[in-house]
Amino acid sequence: MNTRVKCILLDDELPGLTYLRMLCEQIPAAEVVKVYNDPYRLVEEARYLDFDLCVLDIDMPGLNGLEVARLLHNKPVIFTTAHTGFAAEAFDLEAVDYIRKPIARERLEKAFQKAAAQLERAVPEKQFVQLNTHKGKTLLFFDQLLHVTSSESDKRDKLALLESGEQLVLKNISFKQLQLMLPGTLFSRVNKKDLVALKTVRFFTHDEIVVGLRGGEVRLPFGDQFKKEFMAKTVQ
Repeated sequence: MNTRVKCILLDDELPGLTYLRMLCEQIPAAEVVKVYNDPYRLVEEARYLDFDLCVLDIDMPGLNGLEVARLLHNKPVIFTTAHTGFAAEAFDLEAVDYIRKPIARERLEKAFQKAAAQLERAVPEKQFVQLNTHKGKTLLFFDQLLHVTSSESDKRDKLALLESGEQLVLKNISFKQLQLMLPGTLFSRVNKKDLVALKTVRFFTHDEIVVGLRGGEVRLPFGDQFKKEFMAKTVQ
């Protein structure tokens, strides 16, 4: 089984969150996308993230893990808790697994293996995102997007180049918002003004990336602050 499970982690106690992340980083089937110690922030940002699973504590003040799971709209979850009283509710939510604290790495790894098996059987998720453009709302399919760059006429807007050669003005959206919406395995920001589909990359050096677009090869500067993330996605 080769499925890697992209996960976000939630625990309101920082020591527990740090320990959970450490365990996940030791599990081959797990890929940590982001960690949170604030359930409200996770719920706010989750719809923009590319993830398969949430590993979350149940017993938290304000918004507990069961409530967070309901707000994730059927995303698979693994619950962790120091208490036994939540098991029935957890399984009513069809949780992948329910793990008692303190968490053992072997026990967490089994939970991720179960999640990976479920994902392999699952129907693929949608392959597009809805965005506002100069023409109105559009469904932007990930496999059609090649390049996004800053608009010269309005810094709040972005210019998106599609496979068809069409160029769309994406209205009032930041690169940070786009990166949360687009699958991180397919796209990478390469400098402050450019985000590219990884399939367009032809060559890259220490200070330059060459991408193949419909008009031919385009040379883009390679920003230092974006190199680590790019290399993590492209170097096996």
